[in-house]
Amino acid sequence: MKHHDTLAKNPQSRRTVVKVMAVAAAGAMGASAARAAPATRMVRVEDLSLKNILQGWGVPHKNRSVDNTPIIIAGRHFKRGIGTHAQSVFRIALHQQAEKFTAMVGLDATADNHGAVIFEVLADNKVVAQSPLMKGGDAARPITADLRGAHYMTLLVKIGPYGMDFCHADWADPVITLIANATKLPEAAARYEGADMVPQIASGDPPEPEFHGPRVVGATPGHDFLFLVPHTGQAPVTLTADGLPAGLTMTPAGVISGKIAAAGEYKVRLTAKNGLGAASRTLRLVAGEHQLAMTPPMGWNSWNAYGMDNSARRTMGSADAMISSGLAAKGFNYINIDDGWQNGRDAQGEILTTPKFGDMKKLADYVHSKGLRFGLYSSPGKMTCGQHTGSFGHEAQDAKTYARWGVDYLKYDWCSYGNEVPQNPSLQQYMHPYVVMRQALDAVDRDIFFSLCQYGMGHVWTWGGREPVWGNSYRISGDINDSWGSMMNNGFRSDRALFPFAGPGHWNDPDMLVVGFGSFEDGPLHWSKLTPGEQQTHITQWCMLAAPLLLGCNLEHLNKFTIDLMTNTEVLAINQDEIGVQAQCIDSDQTTGIEIWARPLWDGTVAVALYNLGLMPAKANIASWSILDMVLTPSQKVLRGKQPVRDLWQRKSLRERAGLAMKVPAHGAIMLKVGQPRMED
Repeated sequence: MKHHDTLAKNPQSRRTVVKVMAVAAAGAMGASAARAAPATRMVRVEDLSLKNILQGWGVPHKNRSVDNTPIIIAGRHFKRGIGTHAQSVFRIALHQQAEKFTAMVGLDATADNHGAVIFEVLADNKVVAQSPLMKGGDAARPITADLRGAHYMTLLVKIGPYGMDFCHADWADPVITLIANATKLPEAAARYEGADMVPQIASGDPPEPEFHGPRVVGATPGHDFLFLVPHTGQAPVTLTADGLPAGLTMTPAGVISGKIAAAGEYKVRLTAKNGLGAASRTLRLVAGEHQLAMTPPMGWNSWNAYGMDNSARRTMGSADAMISSGLAAKGFNYINIDDGWQNGRDAQGEILTTPKFGDMKKLADYVHSKGLRFGLYSSPGKMTCGQHTGSFGHEAQDAKTYARWGVDYLKYDWCSYGNEVPQNPSLQQYMHPYVVMRQALDAVDRDIFFSLCQYGMGHVWTWGGREPVWGNSYRISGDINDSWGSMMNNGFRSDRALFPFAGPGHWNDPDMLVVGFGSFEDGPLHWSKLTPGEQQTHITQWCMLAAPLLLGCNLEHLNKFTIDLMTNTEVLAINQDEIGVQAQCIDSDQTTGIEIWARPLWDGTVAVALYNLGLMPAKANIASWSILDMVLTPSQKVLRGKQPVRDLWQRKSLRERAGLAMKVPAHGAIMLKVGQPRMED
């Protein structure tokens, strides 16, 4: 994980700047409040507190670029200004005391003649000044805005048509001129209206038994099988499983294990009872070749919590925390080690582990003893992104080692493989390293989830999940960080048109989750910089997209909000829906920022997400349920007239209605389930 600009220049340098990125954080976040100059009535905007600036990467800097270098636009040096990164939002309270705003704007020299942005100035959320599309290398342009009578000004930098890489934007010499006899100074304001509000999210579980997680699980006949049945209920809960195929058994704790003897589809009736009630559910087991990942994976990856400093002890602690936090009871079941565990090879070419990890089979056995699955990381290159040993030339040998250790998941990261191909690889060259590892995995007697990590290059979604690669998930964009712009780029832009390429067994991957306490590609450990409402939007969209749900935070340092956010049964059920149809955007309003997404569900209902990507509360409207027709499967009935509507985040039913009009907070989301669910299970 690295600065996305660095990857674009040099894929093998991914992750190397994470520690460097932290250095600039302290100085940029604590600027003192501005002092008015009575004679000139001018306030230098860079003197305001910059801590509330919302931006797509890194931290803002006073009088420096986002890369903490002098501000230079097309060779012109500026001593004063703000260096930021699109998408960037800086909201300032004016108290109706301002007359105008002036600045010079452009992309910083550190953009290296790449990138493209648009600068806008908003007064009370109306655009009052706008630059043309500005590209790297363009000369600085003046921008002037009339602020008379305005309560708030927002300095906005929008991402241009080339994505967020290199969008190093500078507001040079930014000045607010006050009205005559001004009585109050401008001051930095909250990012947007309602930014500090915590959304209403249901918490906890009923004492009666309930089943959670996927309704369908795939496996290969004759390979080791492990599945912890997700369930809740006041202890003690008695579990039974009727119809298990030959070769499988279930423990009293709900761990199904063994080897399925023969290919086929098996329906297992699960029952859970305690002194307060009972629940039942049918679990489909699909046994055959390339039948893994019938629903998106749910679990944890170590990178954003520990980076290159992970260890066996920390991995075991994370497995323990997945159980104790209640995450496993909701379906989270992968414990995945990222980069940094490899330590060269022995004389026979066998991959070795660092002293911090030691016996990897022992560690995998510990994770398996919890009913959880165990994952590792490698690269098709000679070196990983963190400069540890890759699998180049040892693919078959490594696959055998992984199988012997008990690995259930392999993240395979492009990294230094870029050194093995031309600067502009062909489609076959993009595919080749993943074909080689797929052949190696197919040759061992173990089911290993195959996660392709090469950032969408070569339009991986068109081939990553098909023969001969058979990838189970594939990254479709650059690394994510905990900024609104990055989350928007990965979840709402990069994945917007890719719904035809996801389904059972193969999933578009917009990257890990950036909630909780982690590093998130932008510095030392911290609570996610996304506001609570933005985190809710993030999880809503990943569930609507049928994306992998891999937490990256420190599982031993979870707060109540993060637990409630990540254990909402009804929200997670959308992600794990068994028909596996990714959501589509069915309506959008660029003026308000409202977007409506929908996906069909196995029980005949439709999941509907209402998003407000704008900076002001706005109303989402659905005049008729007929708008949902475009996402229905051929077997689904159309929805007409009054239909049941359920608010999934609050886990409560709303009144029946033939359409809806709902107010959505800025950067917020409402997640609904529309229609009468079929009763059969």
